[in-house]
Amino acid sequence: MINAGTNKQALIAMGKKLHGSSLIEVLIALLVLSFGMMGMAGVQSVSLRGNQAAYFRTQATSLSMDIAERMRANLVGVGAQAYNNVAGAASASCFTIVSCTSAQMAAQDINAWGAQVAALLPGGTAVVCLDSGGDDGTAAAFACDNIGAIYAIKIWWDDNRDGVASERYVTTFQPL
Repeated sequence: MINAGTNKQALIAMGKKLHGSSLIEVLIALLVLSFGMMGMAGVQSVSLRGNQAAYFRTQATSLSMDIAERMRANLVGVGAQAYNNVAGAASASCFTIVSCTSAQMAAQDINAWGAQVAALLPGGTAVVCLDSGGDDGTAAAFACDNIGAIYAIKIWWDDNRDGVASERYVTTFQPL
């Protein structure tokens, strides 16, 4: 077996010079590999952001269906427009044997649903209102015109975490 020192001496004896070219090739290969790894990290970062955005949109969809089902369960309150652009309030009587009115149930539904929106979506805010336009407004100004018989369920959240709830999900609900 020939060790590295003997092999080097044999090459020098044959008149060949060692230039260190293999070391340069290794350094270039490491440089190319590091750029490839940085590219993969960038792709991973974009993928994670996309997955998070899809998760938030799924949560918004689920939350809009939740309030629509609550409204279907309280059609008397819907008919009395008790869900139209209300802030919501907790009502202890809705959890007792005595029960509560349809307006109190609507306020309780909006209160509990609004808490879920705030808990599940970053910077989450929402409104349920009668709105002829439907797909308008911002988190600061809901743009509900209180016209018609179609409820708009509007949900906003801060998708990119810049402090502004700019992402919006809107669905409409027409009680039967």
